[in-house]
Parts: sequence; structure tokens; C-alpha cells
Amino acid sequence: MRYIINHTTTYSYLEPVSLCHNVLRLAPRDTGRQVCRDVTVRIHPEPDTLREYEDFFGNKVLYFSIEKEHGQLTVEVRSEIEKKTDVPEDKQEGEEISQFIFETPMTACTEEIAAYARVSFDGKRPVLEAARDLMHRIYTDFRFTPGFTTISTPLSVVMRERKGVCQDFAHLAIACVRSAGLPARYVSGYIETISPPGVEKLIGVDASHAWFSVYIPDTGWVDFDPTNNVLPGDQHITIGWGRDYADIAPMKGIIISSGHHGLSVSVDVKRLT
Repeated sequence: MRYIINHTTTYSYLEPVSLCHNVLRLAPRDTGRQVCRDVTVRIHPEPDTLREYEDFFGNKVLYFSIEKEHGQLTVEVRSEIEKKTDVPEDKQEGEEISQFIFETPMTACTEEIAAYARVSFDGKRPVLEAARDLMHRIYTDFRFTPGFTTISTPLSVVMRERKGVCQDFAHLAIACVRSAGLPARYVSGYIETISPPGVEKLIGVDASHAWFSVYIPDTGWVDFDPTNNVLPGDQHITIGWGRDYADIAPMKGIIISSGHHGLSVSVDVKRLT
């Protein structure tokens, strides 16, 4: 199964920007279940500096700077992905696993969150079953509410209000899993949306997505999508992973300007075969 993903990010500035430094994490990585066949990045204005590398977690990173005045920045990333079915993810042992055990500011655990986690991780059921139960409970107990949170909203607020978006649900699940002393990681990617029968799919409606993954001994990493209550499969495309959103933010940077800016993001996931 093959997909073409087009991801366009546009920043519009009220005042001219004289200098910007940016880090981009939008090139899907290779995993046991997918191969990134091709990635094309178009940046306007043309960067003065451009450098590719891999971060600590093995994610593909593109750094660029623009050192001339500009009123708008557009970044277009086109990726071609081949998905493999019924192929297990690679098992990983040792030091890398330990990176995903400790809480981070975005996955800070409160007593309320720990108590919520203990319902699933009660010590009586296998880890896989407990993680699946946690996924189902978050899907059932929390309401998907775009615009209610930002990436800086504390988990305590999400827990109290019982609503948020996919990033919040992934962070909450990770906090729960880590409170049980188990490794969990944040996964960033895309999910293909399918229009109802007879309705033509719109361009740009597929969204960036997030879910969580739990390391299970003798099995490896297993992904869980609490927003949709499914184990990610063919329709989920992985960009990369980290301890939380901050490790795999799609695009972040620094600009020199005195004004505010507007942001628009368009994502389209097209299945080829």
C-alpha cells in the first residue's frame, strides 16, 4: 500500500522578518511497517542555509535559515510512503528504552492521573491488555474538542475537563503508562481520513495526528490510538517519535521581527494503491 502526503505550512508576518532559524521534522522515518520512498521539500523564500541530520531518536531533521527580509514563509513537504502489512516493529533493548520511562513537563503525572492509570494497570492483567484498556477508557471518557487546548495546556486541565485533542490524549496515556513504571513514547504522524461513499474527498482535510506506543518485553513497541480507539494500522503513517511533543514538533524556530504572525497548515494524505 502506497501513500502520497502533501504537508504545507505557511507563516504570514505583519511586519517583515529579517532573519529566521527553523527546525523541521516532517520527513517520515523508516520503520518495520513503512518505508519512506521519497521526500521533497520546497521552501520559499529560498533558504540561505540548509542542513539535514538525524536527532537522538533517529528522526529525520532539516535545519534551515533565511537571512533576508520576507513577509511570508511557505514550507511544502511531499512524501511518498509504502506501508507493509503484518510486519512486526523492530525490537529495541537497552539504553534507548530507558529514555521513555521518566516523565517530562508535558507528561507530568498528578495523583489524579496516577489513580486513573491504576484502573487499567492493576497488576493483574498483561501489559498489552492493560494498555488497550487504557486506550479504550480515554476514548470513552474524554471528548475530542479542537481549540480547547494548546500544546502548553497542562495535563491536569485536560484531566479535569475531560476534553482535548489527539496530542493531549497521547500525553495523558504516556503519563499513565509511565506512572506504572513502563516505557511509553509519543508518536507523531498522519492518519488517512476516508470520505463517506459517494462523497469526493477534499484536498487538505487530513490532519497531523498523534498517538502513543508502549514497549512490551518479548514483543517490542506496540502503538495505540486513543483518539480513535484503534491499534494503528494501514491508515496511520509515522513521522517519528520522542518522549513527548517537544521532541518531534513538526516545525519550530526563531524569528527576528517586531510583529505578530499568522499560521495555516494544510495536509493531504492520498492513497495510491
